[in-house]
This record gives sequence, structure tokens and C-alpha cells, in this order.
Amino acid sequence: MAKLMMLTLLGLGLALFRDHQASYQTRLNAFREVTPVELPNCNLVKGIETGSEDLEILPNGLAFISSGLKYPGMKSFAPDKPGKILLMDLNEEDPKVLELRVTGSNFDQSSFNPHGISTFTDEDNTMYLLVVNHPDFKSTVELFKFEEEEKSLLHLKTIRHKLLPNLNDIVAVGPEHFYATNDHYFVDPYLRSWELYLGLAWSYVVYYSPNEVRVMADGFDFANGINISPDGKYVYISELLAHKIHVYEKHANWTLTPLKSLDFNTLVDNISVDPVTGDLWVGCHPNGMKILFYDSENLPASEVIQIQDILTEEPKVTLVYAENGTVLQGSTVASVYKGKLLVGTVFHKALYCEL
Repeated sequence: MAKLMMLTLLGLGLALFRDHQASYQTRLNAFREVTPVELPNCNLVKGIETGSEDLEILPNGLAFISSGLKYPGMKSFAPDKPGKILLMDLNEEDPKVLELRVTGSNFDQSSFNPHGISTFTDEDNTMYLLVVNHPDFKSTVELFKFEEEEKSLLHLKTIRHKLLPNLNDIVAVGPEHFYATNDHYFVDPYLRSWELYLGLAWSYVVYYSPNEVRVMADGFDFANGINISPDGKYVYISELLAHKIHVYEKHANWTLTPLKSLDFNTLVDNISVDPVTGDLWVGCHPNGMKILFYDSENLPASEVIQIQDILTEEPKVTLVYAENGTVLQGSTVASVYKGKLLVGTVFHKALYCEL
């Protein structure tokens, strides 16, 4: 009888493992391959070799790029070098990247590990850059003032909070006010791995201000990219492993109400919003398995999608660019400026294309 009970429990355990394994593969799009979609004139950006995980283009054509991310379990081509913030002027005919010098006595450049970024311009035209940072694989938000003439970033403040333990992306709504995604619930690496494998969907979005910090949305299977509509009325959140983008209405008290969700056949990462048209541009991973388990013989692909009229009953989704990894590995973000497209990656290069 005891042996029968043991065999029964073992059988149930194996069945449960197989079910979760199948679900895990589905969530990662483990068997998907891409059909290439080319753009007429694309060039790799010189000076970017170790990632361009997030980027933001200002209305004047200056682009901030976070580079050198070291993410737990992810490939890095420069694991021993600190990350950096790069600047590109997209008004130039052949734009080049410049590393922004960081000033401020309380900032540790040697442990800089930038992830998501967002800018905010104050009424006096002071430009702030908020950067998700992972020093020693912890999570902070670094607040910088952009000094354009000096081409430097003045470090003003480091923000830490118990509700910001696993930060991924951020969208600024004030100099020290922002929404941010936590892509995991657990901090412990072992528990994080099980959370990911079992698809617990416990990650969440937080609103932060100096006076209030609150969870505003939860129940995500890896909350990832976040951004806001040009009129400030709607917040967009990508749920990486559910292959969804969610639209939330933002209220005056900063709370969020879910409005709709869109489904995709790709892992949606960072979201950029065209300030003129309101279109969403999204860097995507066609096959998440290839990102998590890097193989130089089976490279992670890249995809870029454009979403028009997202608030209508029939949004238009266009696959703008797709490539199997031979040119660009692991796209995470895409943004447009005057007919040009800039695409960033987790740990690889960056691509600049004509549309």
C-alpha cells in the first residue's frame, strides 16, 4: 500500500512537472522562428557593443540610451565593466554615440548597472533623467539632472523602497514621481527562478512619490515595459510572458483602472510612445527561450511592432522589422524620430534605420 501511494504521488508530481514545462515553453514562445521583415536602409550604431536595453528620444532629437545591463541569468558581453548612459543626436546626418560623464560625489560609477530609463522636463526646462539601476543586483532609481552644454549627468539622489525590489522599467511623471514595473515578486534568486518557471503572475506596478508609494496594478506574468500617452491620461504596461500590452486609465489621484488588453505572438518588452501620433513602438523577443539560454549557434531574434489607434476598438498592429539574430540579437526597445527608427537590445548592439 505504501509503495502504491508513493508511485501515485510520483506520478502526480511528474504529470504536474510536464504541465508546467509545457506552459513554460508556451510562455517563452520556445518553438517560434521569425520570418524576416527588412527595412530599406539600416546601419548598426558605432560604439554600442554591450547592449542598449532602453532608450528615449526627446522632441529635439537627442536620444538617451542605457547600455551595459547585467541581468541575472542573462548573457553579457562585458560582465566586468560598469554600465553607462549614452547620448545620440539624431539630427546629425551620421549620428554617433557619446558616453555621458556622471558627476556627483555620492554616486558609485563602478557598480552602475542601468536598466529602464525615463525623462521629465520641469516648467523651468530643467531636464531630469530617471534610471533604474541594479548595483550588486539590487534595485534603485537614480535621479540625474541633464547638463546639455557639459554633456554630463549630475547625480541628485538615489531612491530605494521596499516596494521597488525588482525594478525593470520606469516612466517619470515628475522629477521624483514615477510609475515603475517590478518584474518579479521574490528577491531571492532561487525563489525568483521558481516564480518564473511556475508562471505565478505575482509581479506588479508601483507609483512612487516622496510622500506616497503604492502598488497600483498587480497580477502580471513578468511586468516589463511601461509608458504613458502623450496627453498623460493612459498608462501602457507590457506583460512579457503573457504576450500582452495592457491599457490603464490614469486618474488624478494616480490610481489606475484597466481598460483593455492586446494579445501578441511575441514577448513584448519596452514600450515607446510617439509624442506626435501617440503610436506605440515596441521591441520584442520572438522566442524567449533563446534569450534566457543563449547559444551562439542559435541566436535570439529581434522584432519591432507598431501599434496605431490603440484606444479604438480596432487597433492596427504592424510588424515593422524582424531579423533572426545575425544582425541584431534580442531587441528590447524601438523609437522613432523624423522617419528614422532606433532599435536597442538587451546585451548586443543597436540599429538605426530609415522607415
